[in-house]
Amino acid sequence: MSDSSLLQQLVDALRCLPGVGPKSAQRMVFYLLEHDRDAGRHLAGVLGEAMARIGHCRECRTLTEREVCTLCASPARDPALLCIVEQPSDIAAIEQATDYRGRYFVLGGRLSPLDGMGPEELGLELLGERLHSGLVREAILAISPTVEGSATAHYIHDLAAGSDVRITRIAHGVPLGGELELVDGGTLAHAFAGRTGF
Repeated sequence: MSDSSLLQQLVDALRCLPGVGPKSAQRMVFYLLEHDRDAGRHLAGVLGEAMARIGHCRECRTLTEREVCTLCASPARDPALLCIVEQPSDIAAIEQATDYRGRYFVLGGRLSPLDGMGPEELGLELLGERLHSGLVREAILAISPTVEGSATAHYIHDLAAGSDVRITRIAHGVPLGGELELVDGGTLAHAFAGRTGF
């Protein structure tokens, strides 16, 4: 294939997706072109529509077609509980795995000056307003236990200073059904230090 061909452009375009390398992208392109052009047209149409119409919720910053997402608009959700996550995909994981009935706030990443992720990019001013609104009783930090995640958690903790909001963090440690001998030392040390009563 010549580098300027439409075929190569399509392969290159699919490589923007995480985990899709040149071979995977090429397989997808050949499949759609040789076996299911209708699916390819449908994919292109839905993708174009999604790129044009999906934005961010003005309250929690998750992805939505509306100004305010369905979770923020739901009267069944407890506005006094606020779960702070890194990505919209984290909301989906929590909703599927737990019975959490509060609201969310999506950061869109973690504090990382080297990657250009500062307080403005994470919407921390908006989060600070929510934490000091008097409506939030507990803020649950569901942030990855990385160096950047810990820095973000500390920043949010400091941001809540002077409010009546209780800041908590989800537990990190040994996975359910995990074997201790297979768990890395850092995770095991964190789990041991954060042990709770039985």
